[in-house]
Amino acid sequence: MPRIIIVSNRLPVTIDRKQGELIYYPSAGGLATGLSSLDQSFERLWIGWPGQVVENDTDRATIVRQFRRDGMIPVFLSQQLIEDFYEGFSNKTIWPHFHYFTQYTSYNDRYWEAYSEVNRMFADMVARVVAPDDMVWVHDYQLMLVPGMLRDRFPELSIGFFLHIPFPSYELFRTLPWREEILAGLLGADQLGFHTFGYMRHFLSSVYRITGVEHNFGKLIVQNRMVNVDVFPMGIDYEKYAFPDNQDVISEEVRFMQDYSKRMKLILSIDRLDYSKGIPERIRAYELFLRRHPQYHGKVSLFLVVVPSRSNVDQYQDLKVEIDTMVGRINGEFGTFYWTPLRYYYRSFPFHNLVALYQASHIALITPLRDGMNLVAKEYVASKQDGRLGVLILSEMAGAAHELTESLIINPHDANQFEQALVRAIEMPEEEQLRSLGDMQKKLRRYDVKHWANNFIRQQMDMKRFQQDRQTKLLSDSSRQTLLESYRASNSRLLLLDYDGTLVGFKNEPSEAYPDEELLEVLRTLKKQEGTMPVIVSGRDRYTLEAWFGDLEIDMVSEHGVWLWSDRKWKLNEGVIASWKPAVMPILENLVERTPGSFIEEKDFTLAWHYRRIDNELGANRVREIRDELIYLTANHNLQVLEGNKVVEIRNAGINKGKAATRWLYRKNWDFIMAIGDDHTDEDTFQALPEQAFSIKVGLMRSTAKYKVRSVEEARDLLSALSKSR
Repeated sequence: MPRIIIVSNRLPVTIDRKQGELIYYPSAGGLATGLSSLDQSFERLWIGWPGQVVENDTDRATIVRQFRRDGMIPVFLSQQLIEDFYEGFSNKTIWPHFHYFTQYTSYNDRYWEAYSEVNRMFADMVARVVAPDDMVWVHDYQLMLVPGMLRDRFPELSIGFFLHIPFPSYELFRTLPWREEILAGLLGADQLGFHTFGYMRHFLSSVYRITGVEHNFGKLIVQNRMVNVDVFPMGIDYEKYAFPDNQDVISEEVRFMQDYSKRMKLILSIDRLDYSKGIPERIRAYELFLRRHPQYHGKVSLFLVVVPSRSNVDQYQDLKVEIDTMVGRINGEFGTFYWTPLRYYYRSFPFHNLVALYQASHIALITPLRDGMNLVAKEYVASKQDGRLGVLILSEMAGAAHELTESLIINPHDANQFEQALVRAIEMPEEEQLRSLGDMQKKLRRYDVKHWANNFIRQQMDMKRFQQDRQTKLLSDSSRQTLLESYRASNSRLLLLDYDGTLVGFKNEPSEAYPDEELLEVLRTLKKQEGTMPVIVSGRDRYTLEAWFGDLEIDMVSEHGVWLWSDRKWKLNEGVIASWKPAVMPILENLVERTPGSFIEEKDFTLAWHYRRIDNELGANRVREIRDELIYLTANHNLQVLEGNKVVEIRNAGINKGKAATRWLYRKNWDFIMAIGDDHTDEDTFQALPEQAFSIKVGLMRSTAKYKVRSVEEARDLLSALSKSR
């Protein structure tokens, strides 16, 4: 099994210093748990920051030796880098921006420079230890540049990346000054993972609109490399929360809460101090509940647990003051000598105390304004074993809402809906509580954190094998040499050449994709070689092809086989008609009217609707919109609908490049045959070739061709080499 190099901002072990001594203790969070549960057949190496500024060389050496024994490598950061990289760009730029709090986004070039420097430090550390067969898995928003930096150094390295926070919509992401650099960094990975389909969709939309790279079912072609983008919802260590051991360590404070829950409904709210968690909105909704439902006074109590976080950031300090003020006001207005409506704890709780809180509470309020996943919601549900009751009120803005659909899902900004959900939770029958919890627990037990980690790695391994298989089908140096030697040794040679996407790149305007002088000279030279017959097999109209190539006296196919050019004249293929065009044209004209930027190309026996200049998603929606209508019409007129690269063509059925190519294939017994093309219309040509022929696909998409080249430039370079081979 390959070795996995895990790269994250923090190591699973954190160091601290007490009375001059280095202390080591486990880091908090689900990531360490999930990755520690990977298949044990994988050898693991973990690279990250150890959580403490260490300037002393002796201490650094000690820490490196200690961590090495446990398969970890520390990356040491200075205090200034921590302030500018972590507290700065990571948490004052990316965190608020990706959570839709753009009013807090800091656009600071110094922060960006520090972010780039630290990402480079992490990439440098990976470069020191990585081996060719290793797999690298990079984690989260602090290290989004690392995949691209590694890709530049190791083109064949298997790299994965997982984002643990939301990815914002394109309209939000585009406002970042460093948007291109961030996407370039992320697209260095072979596989990118997100918690939800929505985050994945936002990412793919941003990639297309900013870089122009479009996806096919989550697959991207980036610099001639396949990138897989998929959804991997992170789970929890289910057994740990469902069946905790050592319950005798529960603190007196928590035992008080357990006793309290026997006298009234205990509502639990637990979050890290962060504006994305919606704590003030939650308190206001609870206040509205108390105002509207005095019958519940003395019967319910909200236990508000706020875990300290980023206390040196202004927004967090202001948030703490706001929460303190609200809690005091509500308890002052509604509280009595015998009842405190809101109990507030500004602190963290050890694991066993936390689980005891989950178990004791009747209702959990997990209502962030925006959250990547929110594992607390899953932990609460898992803790309700052995018939324990409980109701989860969950924000629709949390990634977990897509899985825990049996919870009471609310809009955290809607105080009225929030208040109604509280009433429903308090009054929910026991049978309904048990049924909902049971359904959610089945999912959480099956799709736990071990499943998440192993599923990601399995798919990354599949991508690694795919990339290796793709490399074997690429026209290697040895295969290219074999092709050239076969060409030189032959006396009769047939070259079947697609045009757009093969000999020239695509243009927004088809008329702009005219042949340059270099290409014309290569074709002219090939034509002059004794025994060589180049044939352009294209979907272009005959007038354009004749204007561009008529003087070269080479044979041509236009409209995918409708017209055949030989001996300086066009011949119409048998059985082709154009009487159907008046029935189809109004549909396409209506499409153009409603889709500015698209246009119709009319050929003799073909109609084509081009949408290269418009938004890809809009174009795809339009195609789906008219597909049924076109299929109905084409069935009655014996036509074929062909979806190409940003174009939909309607043409006579039974006409294709493969059938047209047979006119030349059977003309003589060729010593050498080569066909080269870039899209699925060329697959008909590849399939018509005899076994000994050389078939070459331009691009990396699936093909029946024997070989692939990465680009138009490589295809043209091959033709140039052939032209110089005689």
